[in-house]
Amino acid sequence: QVQLVESGGGLVQAGGSLRLSCAASGGTFSSCAMGWFRQAPGKGREVVAGISRSGLGTDYADAVKGRFTISTDNAKNTVYLQMNSLKSEATAAYYCAAVIVSRPGTTYSNPGMYDYWGRGTQVTVSS
Repeated sequence: QVQLVESGGGLVQAGGSLRLSCAASGGTFSSCAMGWFRQAPGKGREVVAGISRSGLGTDYADAVKGRFTISTDNAKNTVYLQMNSLKSEATAAYYCAAVIVSRPGTTYSNPGMYDYWGRGTQVTVSS
């Protein structure tokens, strides 16, 4: 069982930056592929970024490529999402997710692939 706790959300002006953190406990973090997802009011949950178990593979939604960066710190059992040049359409609840995998280099964009979820952190971008 893996527990995930997100932090770092808040209110930011358009063009600003935020860094989200997701601390994992209760499992083997280094065995997990990780993902960040978001859900805006009235919309479905969508993938933002994913990182492979090895940390060498990353993938991003087209809407955030070049502006967001996902990374992990295995020593801290934490995954990060650095968000730069934020736009108002980024306003959403952000969730991190984990899945225990054997393949070290694969990322996963389908939320159905993930077994463990945090409770989310709210990001609001004012225009």
